[in-house]
Amino acid sequence: MTTSTADPLAALSALPGVAEAVAETRSAVDRLRAHKVLRSRSAEVTAESALRGARASAAIAGADWPLEELRRRTDLGDEQGAGLVRGALRISGELSPLLGVLQQAPAQALTRMHMLAAAGEVEGNRIGRPRAEGESASVEPGGPDTPVDAEEAAGRLTALAGLLAAPSKAPALVVAAVAQGELLAVTPFGWGDGLLARAVFRLLLVARGLDPQSLAVPEVGFLELGLDARRTALDAYRSGTVEGLGSWIAHCGEALTRGTQEALAICEALMRG
Repeated sequence: MTTSTADPLAALSALPGVAEAVAETRSAVDRLRAHKVLRSRSAEVTAESALRGARASAAIAGADWPLEELRRRTDLGDEQGAGLVRGALRISGELSPLLGVLQQAPAQALTRMHMLAAAGEVEGNRIGRPRAEGESASVEPGGPDTPVDAEEAAGRLTALAGLLAAPSKAPALVVAAVAQGELLAVTPFGWGDGLLARAVFRLLLVARGLDPQSLAVPEVGFLELGLDARRTALDAYRSGTVEGLGSWIAHCGEALTRGTQEALAICEALMRG
């Protein structure tokens, strides 16, 4: 994505359909934040949202484990997909401290996230750094058929970190959608990039003030939208066209709106006891 403006993310707000997506997600989050259970039990909703988000993120990556199984198990063993579930849960458990790092040093936060996601799953010398030329890239379902080469991937990761570090007047949805789209399209680390991408999306909604308590569960929204919609939206993002970027941001907005419904369900469950 190239533009001459000093605030390239803000410029994306004018793309077709983006203003509508921003307004819809703002209304959905506002409705969620008005729920009366949050007056006394917001921390419980946040914790449950993080758990459900981790489960859904792992499911999107190909490890669809039941939520209740994650609640009762302390050892995930070596079953199919256990590494993805472990990685998603590790990141989820560090969301609060990761937020501060992401706000102050985005590149360091991305490195830390990959260390959490990939520990024990890839060679030790590959953890926490972009993939090198000749190293494989494991792409989750719906990702690009052919990942960009390692040099381009590293360059775009550096550019993304710089973009996130720069001040911007762009709405939170736009910033979060672009960050997620880049990480999914580029697969810079080569393993667990989707787990990172969705965690960054969630954290940027917090950091940019849209969902400061991290109540919504956008990962569930992305899961509900399904593989075909994710592939189509990501292909649109990768095209780099005005229409494609707008389509991807709208896709992320729809997922977030659905994620607020999941959070409302959590609130209602807590009220029922």
